[in-house]
Amino acid sequence: MQYRSITCSSLVNKITKKDTLFIGNYTLDPYQNCEFGCLYCDSLTDKTVYIKFNATKLFEKEIKRLKKGIIIVGSVHDPYQKAEEIYKITRDILKIIKKYNFTCHILTKSNLILRDLDLLSGIDNCMITVSITTLDKSVSNIFEKEVLPSEERLNVVKTLSEAEIKTGIAIMPVMPYIVETELEDMVKSACKHKAGYVVHKYLELKGDQKLSFLKIIEDSYPHLLIKYKELYGDNPTPNSKYISELNAKISKYCQKYEISNKI
Repeated sequence: MQYRSITCSSLVNKITKKDTLFIGNYTLDPYQNCEFGCLYCDSLTDKTVYIKFNATKLFEKEIKRLKKGIIIVGSVHDPYQKAEEIYKITRDILKIIKKYNFTCHILTKSNLILRDLDLLSGIDNCMITVSITTLDKSVSNIFEKEVLPSEERLNVVKTLSEAEIKTGIAIMPVMPYIVETELEDMVKSACKHKAGYVVHKYLELKGDQKLSFLKIIEDSYPHLLIKYKELYGDNPTPNSKYISELNAKISKYCQKYEISNKI
């Protein structure tokens, strides 16, 4: 993975439709592309991570023009990927969020976020959502081998919650026929690690990503290939029956373990 500096003309994007999943008003990404390289991700798989080296100065100009709201940090690319250890753009952005009395919702898979506990504790109503896709190491080794093991991510949730920062998990994406048998265990683990909520979303397959993902299924789970083709057809989402059943399962497990299924 190589790093390349770029100048960005804008950083903050306003969410125009109501965000019922992450309840944000704005999004921003300190980095373009992600070196974690999760194979279910629909972001670019380019081997270059672009460092928005003017992000901090630009953000301070933009935030002065924004109405108060929740800024989602890391809406597309993980704000705590390895590049953050070097460039610290996410940390600088958090300093500005704190300075102007905004709040934020950070989405990550990394324990590097614990470095910034001092800042996070000082941001009013700050939220953190840590994504978990599977508890099965053999599945992780196929789809997300560059990411922190799920058990360690759950420990991050526990540490943040014990620091009195609102923290939950996202079971995302739910990969059909691969992780359904784990869903209850994931919700149970979220509860055990003091998560305040569990949110989820089904796997979307779009364009070239769909072709590459189905090739992985063909190679690693050949018995599921026909089922995937039937479930998705020509659409980027599973059929409505599957989505309805998935929502019902998560809701049932959340009720069982007395944890919210939304933020």
